[in-house]
Amino acid sequence: QVQLVESGGGLVQPGGSLRLSCAVSGSIFSFSGVGWYRQAPGKQRELVASISSGYPIMYSDSVKGRFTISRDNAKNTVYLQMNSLKPEDTAVYFCKGSRPDTDYWGHGTQVSVSS
Repeated sequence: QVQLVESGGGLVQPGGSLRLSCAVSGSIFSFSGVGWYRQAPGKQRELVASISSGYPIMYSDSVKGRFTISRDNAKNTVYLQMNSLKPEDTAVYFCKGSRPDTDYWGHGTQVSVSS
């Protein structure tokens, strides 16, 4: 029973901050990689940030310097700290865990940035 549940989304003004959480029902050690993706209306789902075994932490150019991905192994939780938010960051944010044979997705949490 693998389950990922996102939380922490909401409405924030430009320049504000949010921290998203992804709670993993199983052990986070079972994943070779974890990451955050987002999808805005009418657009493709895109990678935001990821942590994978044997690779450097990856960030989309559009969020580099503003967002930080991290994980707490003891709590089986992945985080996305989002600072200096812009209206173009508005999207549904998804958490993903990867194993050699398949990927597991959460259902997403809405982030809206507007004045």
